[in-house]
Amino acid sequence: MFAVIKTGGKQYKVHSGDTLRIEKLIADAGETVQFNEVLMLGGDTPVIGAPMIDGAAVQAEVVDQIKGEKVIHFVKRRRKHSSKRTKGHRQKLTLVKITEILASGAGKSGVKAAVGSIAGVAVAAAAATPAKKKAAPKAEKPAAEPKAAPKAAPAKKASDAKSSGADDLKVLSGIGPALEKKLHENGVTSFAQIAAWTEADIADMDTKLSFKGRIEREGWVAQAIELAKG
Repeated sequence: MFAVIKTGGKQYKVHSGDTLRIEKLIADAGETVQFNEVLMLGGDTPVIGAPMIDGAAVQAEVVDQIKGEKVIHFVKRRRKHSSKRTKGHRQKLTLVKITEILASGAGKSGVKAAVGSIAGVAVAAAAATPAKKKAAPKAEKPAAEPKAAPKAAPAKKASDAKSSGADDLKVLSGIGPALEKKLHENGVTSFAQIAAWTEADIADMDTKLSFKGRIEREGWVAQAIELAKG
């Protein structure tokens, strides 16, 4: 039996016992992590996800945190500039060993989800940022007796009411003020709502936001689950 998983923006075909080098995960050597984005299960009765298989997962043990081969970036400017520049880079990777492929029951396994370094930085930043205290409303001055009846105050917009007391969705990777406003307009105001999204909810929200695939690519659901716990 094999599985096709998605992590770090790449897809891998894995069997139990395989050792992989993947994009860096927030985990220590010896820990067990679970990849919940399973695109396909192979074997006697293959199963193909749409796009993911509900309840399926792949568990792996973190062997070590390593670096990839050194890549040299060389730039040379001719004629007027006559300059050159050389830079080296080694990508941070995680070495994992596949231990088990679960066709179902991934939600009850109790193993923490594999989270990439980008999502982990966002979660850490959210935990380090103290919640802002709301300023106490200023006491209104007593108004003089009006000559005419005062005008009624304008009704609050629906978007203002939704954003009142909402979570700061901009903590999630890839969400700015404009995208947060769109989420509020679609009734999404808290991490708990995003953490509870199903595949159908994600596909529907992709259409509404006009950013197909961005929710899975940025890992909003995994980040929201961690933030909702905090």
